[in-house]
Amino acid sequence: MVEHIRLGVNVDHVATLRNARGGVHPDPVEAARLAAAAGADGITAHLREDRRHIRDVDMRGLKDVGLPLNFEMAATDEMLAIASDILPHACCLVPEKRQELTTEGGLAVHAGMNHLKPYVARLQEQGIRVSLFVDPDIREVEAARMVGADIVELHAGPYTKATGAERQRELERIRKAVALARRLGLECHAGHGLNFETVEAVAAIPGVVELNIGHFIIGEAIFLGLEPVIRRMRALMDAGRRSIA
Repeated sequence: MVEHIRLGVNVDHVATLRNARGGVHPDPVEAARLAAAAGADGITAHLREDRRHIRDVDMRGLKDVGLPLNFEMAATDEMLAIASDILPHACCLVPEKRQELTTEGGLAVHAGMNHLKPYVARLQEQGIRVSLFVDPDIREVEAARMVGADIVELHAGPYTKATGAERQRELERIRKAVALARRLGLECHAGHGLNFETVEAVAAIPGVVELNIGHFIIGEAIFLGLEPVIRRMRALMDAGRRSIA
């Protein structure tokens, strides 16, 4: 039997569109409900320090949608307090720079172990699974295990941006990082930049159990609708997973 691979839909950019005009429309919580109906397995949202897209009230609403909520957050006391109040299914610790357009790379876990380890522990004490967003780098995956994380989410951005032989090299980096994560007992996810063209190959990597995809799904939904885009993404992921057998 082929193991199911989970699809987490990131709704950040529904909030980006809402915030461009103010008000309440379009509602990221309603987008999450539609994603659930279309076959998503979970919802991901990043509450940034500057609240440029998702807001605190959105996170509370997303918790009530009925799917596991993956709360992306910086490792700060403010975000720890909010996560401790909302109690999402999982928290993914990500790097955050105020001037960046989107997350530019993985956490520097090896260099920041002393800072990250207490946040990992305090979240886990409350029954929250903890993921670290890392580059597919051997040292960073090993460091994630050392700080006690449950999960690594591998940064797929360089793979999705590359072409030709370079894309294959980046895919091999992901494969090696997944294999190491499995040996270390870490659950392995991947995300950032995945689209219809690039998702199937990542879904075909044994040991990847979840893909988190947002910007492409929300952008493509402008033309095709949210449900058809999610269903097509789900079908591509399933095709990739079947190819393992």
